[in-house]
Amino acid sequence: MLTTPLHALHVELGAKMVPFAGYDMPVQYPLGILKEHLHTRTAAGLFDVSHMGQVRLTGPDAAAALETLVPGDIQGLALGRTRYSLFTNEQGGVLDDLMISNRGDHLFLVVNAACKEADIAHLRERLAGRVEVEYLADRALLALQGPRAAEVLARFVPQAETMKFMSIIEADFRGVPVLITRSGYTGEDGYEISIPNLLADTTARLLLAEEGVEPIGLGARDSLRLEAGLCLYGHDIDTTTTPVEAGLNWVIGKRRRAEGGFPGADVILGQLANGTTRRRVGIRPDGKAPAREHTQVTDPSGAPLGEVTSGGFGPSANGPIAMGYVATEAAAPGTPVHLMVRGKPMPAKVVEMPFVAQRYYRG
Repeated sequence: MLTTPLHALHVELGAKMVPFAGYDMPVQYPLGILKEHLHTRTAAGLFDVSHMGQVRLTGPDAAAALETLVPGDIQGLALGRTRYSLFTNEQGGVLDDLMISNRGDHLFLVVNAACKEADIAHLRERLAGRVEVEYLADRALLALQGPRAAEVLARFVPQAETMKFMSIIEADFRGVPVLITRSGYTGEDGYEISIPNLLADTTARLLLAEEGVEPIGLGARDSLRLEAGLCLYGHDIDTTTTPVEAGLNWVIGKRRRAEGGFPGADVILGQLANGTTRRRVGIRPDGKAPAREHTQVTDPSGAPLGEVTSGGFGPSANGPIAMGYVATEAAAPGTPVHLMVRGKPMPAKVVEMPFVAQRYYRG
């Protein structure tokens, strides 16, 4: 089992540790998942996301080269800006989702923990001779999320307070060189902070000592992102789902739609033009019982429509929430459906996402 540079701190703080993507990670702290979730929505939560992969792509045509693997407009990504995108396969399926930042002389990528070895191998194989692919194993990653995140981080890095959403800067954090992206996975304003491994513990302790900051585990991270309507790779998107089915059409740049040139372009562009047979949707059960992953979704007569890919209790939504895939004809908000929970059909309806309003900083 791998560990992050903050493992000893998690144990010291009384975290319940669980295996996740090959790492021993904190699922919750003594505060508990429910209170951790609500604290992040009202103040600031600090997450250890060092298990994710940080990668540097260097080369004169790194952006053009990366466009052969993703459907996003990377050549048009301005200096100091960050963009969400997807690695796709030849069938139009999603190999992983990732964040891409333009650092001027290189691109900085953050990929999912469970996929990082495959992603790096994919990059090296497909971009050989064009781009140098460097895995930044010597860096940790912290996420500071919530409405007080900017106030807290500005005490250490004043310029962080006025950063634009989806932008990146290099900054000094009490003498430590860090990369800060104004982004996150909670639907709240916040930051991801890339920092040398050796200084991660000290930096985390400084942030946790600030008023309003609590450590937050993977349990609340999952409920926060579900309320925000954000996909979890391997659950809501995978190699069998396309960006169009997942409702992620917006990641496909206008120029890329016209030019193609990314894996699965024929399939994906065909779906943009002609539609799909299924769509990712939000679902609200009528009762109090949550519908978990793989719960079957049917129409009121019992005919199969699809299945839940993520589900649970939404503390801020004050009830059970879920997302999943249903037949396109049943994807309109307000459509009544049934969820087969413990063998019994439970009434629910298709709803728009997010379940809780996203509060990203717009400046």
